Amino acid sequence: MESHHPFSAVLGIRMEAIGHGTARAILPENPAHQRLGGIVAGPMLMALADVALYAAVVGATGNSEAVTASLTINFLRKCPAGEVVAQARLLKTGRLCAGEVLLAPRGGEPVAQVVSTWAVPAGQRPAA
Repeated sequence: MESHHPFSAVLGIRMEAIGHGTARAILPENPAHQRLGGIVAGPMLMALADVALYAAVVGATGNSEAVTASLTINFLRKCPAGEVVAQARLLKTGRLCAGEVLLAPRGGEPVAQVVSTWAVPAGQRPAA
């Protein structure tokens, strides 16, 4: 993670689990992650989702050179200050991997849903 997503260390994101096409990542509680009103800022949530899906792609393909091709986030409600959990899963693997991430405060309801595609470089793609 540190060589391909160095900002994950800056944000303190930690990986709890990586499986074949799945990942669980945590954004720790940090006042620097908040915006006015004491809620977690949208860019922090987007970064968390991006890192979690990257881990799921690498878990499925073994290719650490995959890059984000698109990312759409649907904010469902305000995210209260505190730890945020990202649960990522791939829906498709191949030249493009597609997946989704649900973001929620630990023990809480989802605050955002992310849909993203990742480009997997030639020569290291999984069988479709």
